[in-house]
Order: sequence, then structure tokens, then C-alpha cells
Amino acid sequence: MKSFKNGIVIIACLMFCAGVAVAQDRGGKPDPFQGKLFAPDIILRNQNQLNLTKEQFTAIKAAVVEVQSNVAEHEWDLREAYQKVLAALDESPIDEKRVLENVNDALLAENQVKKQQVAMLIRLKNLLNDEQVAYLTSLRTD
Repeated sequence: MKSFKNGIVIIACLMFCAGVAVAQDRGGKPDPFQGKLFAPDIILRNQNQLNLTKEQFTAIKAAVVEVQSNVAEHEWDLREAYQKVLAALDESPIDEKRVLENVNDALLAENQVKKQQVAMLIRLKNLLNDEQVAYLTSLRTD
């Protein structure tokens, strides 16, 4: 059971990182947003070159903190749904309907996480001026 809990934590972390990575190179997979969004770590790594204002920096930090707190709630839902799936899979016979309902609950929670992450990426881009966006875009083409 401990390895399952560790696995859930890893899945949750990977989901968050995957959402943030939407704006980054996806290792050969096509970027669904065609490089139009920028992950917070990319923005912060280049904050000096971007000449971020204090207001921009504060707003970026607030957006990241907000999404992290909102994601935490859905990660609990996801963890609970997968625990129910695994418990139901141990039964004989397996109640297919119940397992699929729990899988659906997990997928809904995962979808909410991804939507919040994309919304954050949009907010971050909207905080940047045209020159900052152009600079970050140029990093992708190098």
C-alpha cells in the first residue's frame, strides 16, 4: 500500500509538471499549444533578460501559488478515486461499472488540474508585454 501511495504522489507531481511543461518542448511530441505559452520556470529563469517589473513578478508568483493550492484539492480527489479503483480491482468478481465510475472520477479530477494549469499559463503570458513575449518566443527557436 505504501508503494501505491508513493505512486499516487509521483503521479500527482508528474501531472503538475506535465501541465507546466505544456509550454515547453515535449520530447518529440507535438506541443498542443504550438509554443504559445510559457511555463513559470522559463519566465523566472529569464527574469533579468525580460526586465520583469516588481508588479509582474508579484503577479506571476501569485498565479503560481493560486494554481498550486487549487491543484492540491483535485490531487486529493484523484488519489481517492484511484484508491477506490485499486480496491475494486481486488474484488472477485470485479464490479466493472463501479471501477469505470471511479476511473471517470479520477479523469475528471485530472482534467480540472490540467485546465487550471493552462489557465495559469494564459494568465502568465497576459502579464508579459510584447517585447517579453518575443524574447521568450525567440528562446524556443534557438
